[in-house]
Amino acid sequence: MKPIVAFIKEKRKALKLSQVDLAFKSGVGLRFVRELEQGKMTLRLDKVNQVLALFGKQVGITDLDPIKEEGD
Repeated sequence: MKPIVAFIKEKRKALKLSQVDLAFKSGVGLRFVRELEQGKMTLRLDKVNQVLALFGKQVGITDLDPIKEEGD
């Protein structure tokens, strides 16, 4: 699974958006976009979802360790 940081950077660059453009289009500040792309560990989830919404995505729940079936 691709980390959020890599996903956002790749999508932004594929759409030829600067960090300023991404901040403006998603309604967050430039500082937030920079911190997000640098992998800051403590960010507001609602703002992360604002950015992801531009790409039709949102943060979701995933398993840390897949549950193994019996006999594996």
